[in-house]
Amino acid sequence: MKVPVYKLNGEVADQMELSPAVFDIPFNGAIVHQAMVGQLANKRQGTVSTKTRGEVKGSTKKLYRQKHTGRARRGDAKSPLLKGGGVVFGPKPRSYRQSMPRKMRRLALKCLLSDKVREGNIRLLQELDFEEPRTKAIIDVLSSLGIDSSTLILTVQSTPNVVKSAANLRGVKVLPSDLVNVLDLLSYEMLVATVPAIRNIEQIWGK
Repeated sequence: MKVPVYKLNGEVADQMELSPAVFDIPFNGAIVHQAMVGQLANKRQGTVSTKTRGEVKGSTKKLYRQKHTGRARRGDAKSPLLKGGGVVFGPKPRSYRQSMPRKMRRLALKCLLSDKVREGNIRLLQELDFEEPRTKAIIDVLSSLGIDSSTLILTVQSTPNVVKSAANLRGVKVLPSDLVNVLDLLSYEMLVATVPAIRNIEQIWGK
């Protein structure tokens, strides 16, 4: 499986052979969905908390006598029915973490990478770095590649100038290749990667 490699000006410079172990995997919707739900769940903090009537500060004295007042049979001021009282069945701190077998996580990622190739939503660059941060530089590169939709850019390592150049662009995100994940691949339509980044992905996920 070969895909073209572009220069920054949009010219085709070479052809690159992609590893079928990473970029030629049949799409498995169930695995991808499970990986996405698990990643979203693991991002949740689960720190929300409320107080029950037993935890609310206040007197436990009955507000007024039971009978002959013409009013409701009222208990103490910590009743959930009163303002400032406890909360019935309110949330407590908990973990939302979901575990998933490593082989399934790897399969989900490779399914999405393969799908990008099949759909023609991947562009490879020889290299990508700038001498200084410039938003126009990223815009020019994406325009030369014919990209006008949301884009995930992968570099082999952290490139501060590229990250800062894309910071003001909505729908553009820059990541080191070893941090590529299911949620970002689903969130961005196009994938732009440098040749070293792709080789790094093949080395990590092709085992």
